[in-house]
Amino acid sequence: MKRLFWLGVGLAAGALVVRAVTRRAQSFTPRGIAAGVSSSAGNVLDSVRGFVDDVREGMAEREAQIHAAFAEGVTFEEAGLDDRFDDAGFDVDQDDFVQEGKHH
Repeated sequence: MKRLFWLGVGLAAGALVVRAVTRRAQSFTPRGIAAGVSSSAGNVLDSVRGFVDDVREGMAEREAQIHAAFAEGVTFEEAGLDDRFDDAGFDVDQDDFVQEGKHH
């Protein structure tokens, strides 16, 4: 009875190993590689779309601030819209050095 039990355990483990190895080997076939590349390209495309959406959202927010300041007839300093850069010319959000309108 013990031998039959261990035979069953061995067969089950062997079947699991064969399935795992077969899946892994499938990923190295041309079809498997194409599926992997397609999946990666889809992930990159989703990331780019997310970035573009974030940029558009930021642009719309900034544009609304500028329009509001223009409608009130105030300068950027008075409206608080010039707070993006600190006194040394560092972009507060990006840590980019900006001096005389040039990005370094």
